[in-house]
Amino acid sequence: MSNASPVGTLALRPLDPLRDAELVHSWVTHPKSAFWLMQDARLQDVEREYMAIAAHPHHDAFIGLHDGTPAFLMERYDPAHVELTGLYEALPGDVGMHFLVAPTDTPVHGFTRAVISAVMEELFADPATERVVVEPDVRNTAVHALNEAVGFEIAERIAKPEKDAYLSFCTREQFRTARSREAAAR
Repeated sequence: MSNASPVGTLALRPLDPLRDAELVHSWVTHPKSAFWLMQDARLQDVEREYMAIAAHPHHDAFIGLHDGTPAFLMERYDPAHVELTGLYEALPGDVGMHFLVAPTDTPVHGFTRAVISAVMEELFADPATERVVVEPDVRNTAVHALNEAVGFEIAERIAKPEKDAYLSFCTREQFRTARSREAAAR
């Protein structure tokens, strides 16, 4: 993925668990990343977590670049095998997603919205993807608003071992409709 957005060029590259661990550790342990649930993680914990993801056949992690500089994290997973196994009826074409924008002291207006839009574009670039599945913490009101803005609808509240979450879905058509609405509003 590499595309121009209202905030600059956004691109993805595979996360290298060893090379990127220190950077990712600084992101996931930051107070603004509390919903990532790694606040107390040590550097070795982050290395171990992303080495496990890299080795997993149904889970991938990527570093997102903003004009060539690391600025966000994206994970893609098969919810039938990872994260949501047994918590809902996975359908063919379902793809799970997590994203985290790097904490910054100089926020760019519209950046997080541009990131989630670019992530969704990337996921739907695969013709096999029918809908994107997310399970954000019920308390994460900021991400609920972002999810709704790109077309997600909450299906139900679910209890996961680490949190209560809103299981939410966004089909390709819902995403396109949300993008059209956004373009018309400009």
